[in-house]
Amino acid sequence: NMAHPQSLPDAIANRGFAIIPGIFGEGEISTLSAALAGAPLQRSRAGVRHALQHPPVARLAHHPRLVEIARSVLGAGALPFGATLFDKSPTSNWLVVWHPDTALPLRKRQETRGWGPWSVKEGVIYAHAPASALNQVLALRIHLDDSTAQNGPLRVLPDTHQQGVLSDDAISELAGKLSPLECPVPKGGVLAMRPLLVHASSKSQSEGARRVLHI
Repeated sequence: NMAHPQSLPDAIANRGFAIIPGIFGEGEISTLSAALAGAPLQRSRAGVRHALQHPPVARLAHHPRLVEIARSVLGAGALPFGATLFDKSPTSNWLVVWHPDTALPLRKRQETRGWGPWSVKEGVIYAHAPASALNQVLALRIHLDDSTAQNGPLRVLPDTHQQGVLSDDAISELAGKLSPLECPVPKGGVLAMRPLLVHASSKSQSEGARRVLHI
């Protein structure tokens, strides 16, 4: 389903992200939506953390098409380790300021140089990770609805993933200097991105939902 699979690692390396439409068909997305609607998910205002523990999400995370994308960028050992469902709608709406994703979930707390500060979210230990660890991670954002200019799509600052873990001041400076790119993705499409890519999203201006499963 991918137009140019061989160019995906290049796009990720150069820009920090790639949009891959048509990974899942309408029927597959409908089946997943129904499974999520029926699963006993602990919902917060923004969606569902730690969603990988739910069988329909775990099945999707190990789907051959997604595993192929991850392994083309990260190598043959790539495995999913976490998932979050973001559910943006008129009744649950938010904006996200410019930031990279720097916290990783860990099995136990172990004081290690370059890791921290530490936190616990819904019983899971997290630590802010060094660039060396974050460079081994790829996020795959599966779109359960069309992501459009109206419903608060992801915006990115291309190529910022190569600058390591940035301070808040450095992020503000880059956001003032670089041209952001809006990332509309059709339903069933995937946005693949490096966690260190600086990104943001606006509030939705639309009546529809914008559900994204971030693996």
